[in-house]
Amino acid sequence: MFRHASLCLIVLLALAAVSTARDFLPLPDWRFHYGDAPAAATDFDDAAWPTVRIPHDWSWEMGPRKDGAQRDKGGFRVGGIGWYRAAFELPADWSDRHVTVDFDAAYRHARVWINGHDLGMRPYGFISFQHDLTPFLVPGRNVLAVRCDNSQEPSARWYHPCGLFAPVKLVATDATSRFMRDGAFVTTPEISADSALVRIAAEIAGADGLACRVEILDPAGKSVASREIPALPRISADFTDPAPALWSPESPSLYRARLSLVRAGKSVDDVEIPFGIRTISWDRATGFSLNGRVTKLRGVCEHLAGGPVGGEWTEPLLEWKLGLLKSMGCNAIRTAHNPQIPAFYDLCDRLGILVMDEIFDGWKRKAPFDYGALDFDQWWRRDVTAWVRRDRNHPCIVIRSVGNETEGDVAKDLVALCHQLDPTRLVTSGHSGSEEMDVFGVNGNSESTTFMAGGPFDKPFVATEAPHTWQVRGFYKTKTWYRDGFPNARQKPYEIPDLTPREIFTNAFLAPANMANEKQIFLSSYDNATVRISARQNWQLARDTPWFSGHFRWTGFDYPGEAGFVHGGFPFHAFAGGALDFAGFRKDLFYFYQSQWTAAPMVHLLPHWTHPRMPAGTLIPVQAYSNAEEVELLLDGKSLGIRKPGRDWATMQCQWMVPWKSGTMTAIARSGGLEVCRTTQATAGPPAKIGIRADVSHAGFPIVTLRTLDARGRLYPYGENRIFCRTDGPATVLSFESGHPADPEPPFAATGRRAFMGLSRIFLRGGENPRETRLTVGAILGERRQLTSDLAAIAVRRIALDGSPVPADFAIHYTLDGSPPDAGSPRYTAPFPVPTTCTVRAVALENGEPALAMEETFGPKLGLHWATAEEIAAAAPAATGLEAEDAKSTNGEVSTAGDGFSGTGFLDFRSREGQVAFYQENDGPAGPATLVIRYAHTDPKRRRPMEIELNGTKIATISFPPTANWDQDWQTVEIPCQLRPGANALLLKTTGQSAPNLDRVIFR
Repeated sequence: MFRHASLCLIVLLALAAVSTARDFLPLPDWRFHYGDAPAAATDFDDAAWPTVRIPHDWSWEMGPRKDGAQRDKGGFRVGGIGWYRAAFELPADWSDRHVTVDFDAAYRHARVWINGHDLGMRPYGFISFQHDLTPFLVPGRNVLAVRCDNSQEPSARWYHPCGLFAPVKLVATDATSRFMRDGAFVTTPEISADSALVRIAAEIAGADGLACRVEILDPAGKSVASREIPALPRISADFTDPAPALWSPESPSLYRARLSLVRAGKSVDDVEIPFGIRTISWDRATGFSLNGRVTKLRGVCEHLAGGPVGGEWTEPLLEWKLGLLKSMGCNAIRTAHNPQIPAFYDLCDRLGILVMDEIFDGWKRKAPFDYGALDFDQWWRRDVTAWVRRDRNHPCIVIRSVGNETEGDVAKDLVALCHQLDPTRLVTSGHSGSEEMDVFGVNGNSESTTFMAGGPFDKPFVATEAPHTWQVRGFYKTKTWYRDGFPNARQKPYEIPDLTPREIFTNAFLAPANMANEKQIFLSSYDNATVRISARQNWQLARDTPWFSGHFRWTGFDYPGEAGFVHGGFPFHAFAGGALDFAGFRKDLFYFYQSQWTAAPMVHLLPHWTHPRMPAGTLIPVQAYSNAEEVELLLDGKSLGIRKPGRDWATMQCQWMVPWKSGTMTAIARSGGLEVCRTTQATAGPPAKIGIRADVSHAGFPIVTLRTLDARGRLYPYGENRIFCRTDGPATVLSFESGHPADPEPPFAATGRRAFMGLSRIFLRGGENPRETRLTVGAILGERRQLTSDLAAIAVRRIALDGSPVPADFAIHYTLDGSPPDAGSPRYTAPFPVPTTCTVRAVALENGEPALAMEETFGPKLGLHWATAEEIAAAAPAATGLEAEDAKSTNGEVSTAGDGFSGTGFLDFRSREGQVAFYQENDGPAGPATLVIRYAHTDPKRRRPMEIELNGTKIATISFPPTANWDQDWQTVEIPCQLRPGANALLLKTTGQSAPNLDRVIFR
């Protein structure tokens, strides 16, 4: 379950004979135990505990489980309690120094001991914190112990990591004199075209008799200015740079400030602070400006756990993630809805990505056991202070956000504290305490058709969370889908016309009979699956409205969690709102933004051109995203016409209606009459090969992309065969990910994974020398449902992690009856037919020894579902109702008797008293709504009334007229109500006459 490290757990500090002024020692390797234990004492025996390497996220490593404590909010991952222990030897020359242990983050309620001494607890799982070890250190062996308590779940509205998911290090400084932690603050109060004033302030402990030496280095490392001044508890020094290199996303120029405390000519402490010279301003009429130039925020919201590794983000993998967003043209990220780890901000500084730095989701309860419910009131001042001081030197941060879809009188105090600690940045929120904010931040309400009529506002405006659109990579529907239906008086959505009069695509994730509810569907990549607005419509508004500072779409990457509200729950474990999926594969939406946000010539075609059940001649909408002047589309070399991308949302994509036939689609993009780029989509045959490509550009973390190909090397876009892998050498599998939002197999250390829409990706750890590790991959390939072919092919390949092929002579043997193959089984030489329903097993032998074992199943109901005409005709749009059987209830029993209920059952109180609690997320504005309760009962004497509470306030007592049947005749009652933005808690309580059978509730 957990990763074992080969390094010794007791760390020997290899210090030079003369220590530097400030020493750091990373603590990457810890003993770990899942579960509680009396493990604080120094002499506790942890020898049986496995060794794990930080960053470590036990919840992600254990994978989704249907009964996972985080429930649908956290992608059905576990919580629980985890212990970490690390021993280290203290050298003699540290015995008279000040030593702290610094945690970049630990989720959550992290209590720390050193040598059995309790140092205290930090509740918030996303904040950096430190403890002073000095009074408790002993010569020789010392033991740190950390207990992370995630026993109360769900503790967030999305997936959260568990444990020490960020770096931990020891810091040694002078015993009496040092720079205070996060006490240095670099500002640039005056900037002109030919000069910049740089002001450096710092807080010093034990300053008496010392001097402070300050030096500024420009981006090339050249000294710009230096000075030595007397040390005081608080110092400030001004410097002038006569030729400043301004920091921006296009040119992220970073300076460094070096500060040294000097005693008798010798440095006793030193710090180095990267910073940038740039100006930021916000204006109600013109929006956001950077360095005096109006700049639209082309942003995404990004959860820390978005992507393939849960909370186990190393700096190289973070750079990979941020690099993908930057290549899309993204210039800004909102840290939804909590601070990121320190490495994130360092990378945004270096890469040139603007940041809206957000600290809290809610100021009150939004999940049952979240920070807002348990810890906010006691801890927010301390956590805000730590957050602002830690991050205020980063030029990437251009605004702070203190809340998301929440409320409370604390808003004014939050803003005031941010201003006190950092007067250089304004403060906003995701539509929380807006009257107290410097900048008016709005989430989903900014997407409604009526919102724009209210602007410009009395303060600058930014769309903090828009647009909300969903798409599953490689999946298409031509009929527009709205989460809450269209038209919708509460959401006031924009109209997005259907692409065809009737739906032409028939594949689906599940057959209707296998769906737990009608939400368990895949959503289209045509930019026609939304709540209120399309990505194209939203970008047009942001681009063309002067007072619209820009937007942060929901989201950059798909992320684990929030799997119930839109996606219907298990096996869905992820939220598919990203421009990139879990594995970092680009969705069509990625290329839309690239066409609008980048200048390097590009063109992208959608959909793919492999449609095994499509009747010949069916008109298919073919679209091209491009930033060129024009695009010509060809089918098998014959031109279908030239289109010019427009500025209006409906023409941002070039579109042709193309009669279906197999062949090759080619899009040629031209500017100035010359071709600048081209792309193709070709009809693929059944899977027959594995394409493999290695990327070793992220030091120590190779990434291998696997593609399911046909015999001609074309991507088979429905590929879902299981690919098996084996590593030989120092690198190990960190994550084997496909991007499938409803495949609950744990990706950590996996030796096999089903491809999703033809693709999968292996993320490895420990490949510092890629040639030292060999990767063997193999699969039994074919159409599992045998849509066009009953042939199976077996492919096995081996490479070194630098991508070079490794010679291998495999003898592949297989069976068709599910029995284990051996050297006496038939030998594979060419694709072979398989029965309609069967299990094929294969083994690749090398020098007579098994090198890789493989297995695949074939059958008419396996894999992607292909709907019948009757199923398509009967399909109803997904609804956002809340199923009673999934709610938290007292004395309500889940029943599946009867007929006509939605979801997987209903609640039957069996004539007992009880209650049922629902959670409704409102990503739109506060305002009137209608609560619809679907019920059934045939009690002839009583109407089984229930008291209705919304957000702790009684809004009605409702009687339920009898229906014709207890469990088949479902009727509804309606109650007017007022929804608040963000979290809404609904409670239905009996009043002495029990309750009807409850099926679901819907807010309209």
